[in-house]
Amino acid sequence: MFGLIGHLTSLEHAQAVASELGYPEYADQGLDFWCSAPPQTVDRIKVTSITGQTIEGWYVESCFLPEMLANRRAKSAVRKILNAMAHAQKQGIDITALGGFSSIIFENFNLKENKQVRNVKLELERFTTGNTHTAYIICRQVELASAELGIDLSKAKVAVCGATGDIGSAVCRWLDARTDVDDLLLVARDRERLQTLQATLGRGKVMGMEEALSQADIVVWVASMPKGVEIDQTTLKKPCLLIDGGYPKNLGTKLQHPEIYALKGGIVEHSLDIDWKIMKIVEMEVPGRQLFACFAESMLLEFEKWYTNFSWGRNQITVEKMDKMGQWSAKHGFQPLLNYS
Repeated sequence: MFGLIGHLTSLEHAQAVASELGYPEYADQGLDFWCSAPPQTVDRIKVTSITGQTIEGWYVESCFLPEMLANRRAKSAVRKILNAMAHAQKQGIDITALGGFSSIIFENFNLKENKQVRNVKLELERFTTGNTHTAYIICRQVELASAELGIDLSKAKVAVCGATGDIGSAVCRWLDARTDVDDLLLVARDRERLQTLQATLGRGKVMGMEEALSQADIVVWVASMPKGVEIDQTTLKKPCLLIDGGYPKNLGTKLQHPEIYALKGGIVEHSLDIDWKIMKIVEMEVPGRQLFACFAESMLLEFEKWYTNFSWGRNQITVEKMDKMGQWSAKHGFQPLLNYS
């Protein structure tokens, strides 16, 4: 059985959907309440592969909200993720994906050192960040969308914002190894890590965000920020492909220009309907078939009976692991989403 640990995008969003999930007592509560709310198993899921195999899983709502990080309630955020992991393990789930900020919090706060959660000793091999599949899907979106839009990768500059993160660094390695992209523009807050990445790749230019965005033909946004980001669309090249791999995804709604093509990065579409309700709640356009690639990773591991933390640790994603995850993804009927906004 597979599991998904997720969270909603904001306090307002959480209040709006609480009653729909069957928790009306949560609907009018403020941030203090959500800081103490326990994780809940809220959705039973059934997925059928195009091979004919059917698997089942659970969605676990962690009750984490991004405002907890913005309001300096890091201890609450850490507790939320650990409690959700313990809850998933107690349900007997074999492999669980950490979605959205769950994986970011796990890595940034080094939660692998916190193996004891009350009376539960976490078995970390039961969990995966899902980042390998996410990185693979974003790279395929770069390749497929650029071809559709007539952007020649051999002449294109690709800015990766959040390049030193787990997903960002994997995207850089893939684009370097699997495409003939002209240049990589490396953007992140930590300049020392950027220089290390540049040295490892043997190419790329370390830049500030504004400089990189003004030069990029393609922008891959995978920076981990709890609040939305403002981009001045007048500084972007026209045409420009922007792949928003963050969560929540809001760049596309703010960049309204006929030659700026925004994609929801790291989203896949399944060939068959999935029996669940959670993707409607997170406002997917086709909730019966579209989902986050990180969630799909736990499904793929369940399909393949590969019960291990396939994606784990910062900057450990290899091109070879992305290849394997990509093969499984296609085998079971998942495709990169290519709907532009």
